[in-house]
Amino acid sequence: MIALAALVLLPLAGGLLAWLADRRGTAPHAAWFVSIGTIILLTALLAVITWGGLRTQGPWLLHLSLPWVPALGIALRCDLDGLGLTLLWLTAVLTYPCVVMAARDVRDKAGLFHLLLLLAIAGVNGVFIATDLFLFFFFWELMLVPLYILVTLWGHEDRARAAIKFFLFTQGSGLLMLLSILGLVIAHFRQSGVLTFDYFALAGTALPPRLSLLLALGFFAAFAVKLPVVPLHVWLPDTHTQAPTAGSVLLAGVLLKTGGYGLIRFVLLLFPAASAQLAPVAMALGVAGILYGAVLALAQDDMKRLIAYSSVSHMGFVLLGLFSGSALGLQGAVVQMLAHGLSTGALFAIAGALQDRLHTRDLRSMGGLWAVIPQLSAMGLVFTVASLGLPGLGNFVGEFLVLLATWRVSPLLAGLAAAGLVLSALYGLTMLGRAFMGPLATQEARRIDDFGPRDMAVLGGAVILLIALGLYPQPVADTARPVAPAAHAS
Repeated sequence: MIALAALVLLPLAGGLLAWLADRRGTAPHAAWFVSIGTIILLTALLAVITWGGLRTQGPWLLHLSLPWVPALGIALRCDLDGLGLTLLWLTAVLTYPCVVMAARDVRDKAGLFHLLLLLAIAGVNGVFIATDLFLFFFFWELMLVPLYILVTLWGHEDRARAAIKFFLFTQGSGLLMLLSILGLVIAHFRQSGVLTFDYFALAGTALPPRLSLLLALGFFAAFAVKLPVVPLHVWLPDTHTQAPTAGSVLLAGVLLKTGGYGLIRFVLLLFPAASAQLAPVAMALGVAGILYGAVLALAQDDMKRLIAYSSVSHMGFVLLGLFSGSALGLQGAVVQMLAHGLSTGALFAIAGALQDRLHTRDLRSMGGLWAVIPQLSAMGLVFTVASLGLPGLGNFVGEFLVLLATWRVSPLLAGLAAAGLVLSALYGLTMLGRAFMGPLATQEARRIDDFGPRDMAVLGGAVILLIALGLYPQPVADTARPVAPAAHAS
């Protein structure tokens, strides 16, 4: 259907219009107005798709298939299920603070910034709907290149090294995924005589156990880098720290979720037997990430770097839930992805706002800010306690479900993962105390501005969503249930 194509084409068109509007100099903040209009249209489109999906019979909500390179079996094939729809909503919601902050922060080449931002959004949307594996790889690469340029041109003091590290890790792991895609296509061709990249056709390929495990590892490596999984996480702290604020929000809130989505769609569902073999190692890596990220977060003085390491810790719960082998763990992982996107994306927005006002990310140069900027400080408190898993908020539900599913498999791993929650309370409350409590660190801080109505409205929406997810997660958990490829889309 045309709606699926519009999910990709609308951000592309909006980005080009924003760039042209800025080049023509038609009005102040012209690129911002075009970008926010594009996101409003995208949100309206998602609302229409969601309303139509409620009346759809069958697990797949929308389907699109057009020939692209027929000689190679490549098609413009897209399908949407509840999991993809839920993550598309997360992307749309988090794009609002990105665009709002870009209007405040970006003065030089604003049109190009908005073009790259919306181009990355188009790539992310494509990742969540593509069911032709070549098309999926195309969108996977499309979302990476704009972010590399955003970090390179608008990042902070050490942006060049961070951008190169980000590019090398993501591009190198992406090439491993491409080799696995080609291996699966060739194996299917040898069996059936049909050359195709169709996800549903390839899912039915009978593979020898060793080859299945090898191909699954190629996919796993690409998604493990993006999630990220320790020890493949080393690009993340530097990239988050050096990226412009909008880039940090997009990276933490959305791009890490493409790793979780890929593990579900292209590892667990395509290679169920190989996934079962990988499960013990994956769960051990998940627990290692939870503890390692939490311990490193405790040692940080840089606020953005602390939040970045907390992401490594929280995304360890996602890996743990995905490979727990139960529907409960999978539900917990999806809820955790959504809650982490909202809470950590907001924390990066708050850290960026503090850096703009104080010209530092160093917690040693902060303190006593609650008396000066109470609204910003209150938002910092809300999202910090959400991130550490306060009951009644979405993060608690995700982590609780993952721990419950893990306990059924390994009480030891569940106990170690729970220790990570204790550490998260330590580094979260420590960050709050150092930044907002105590005496005012510098007298210059008395002159900084608090959050205005626009900032409070955007972050207030995220608070409402986290509360709703924490108090009544069942509709989201039911909607986001992934559909097995055997339930073939027509």
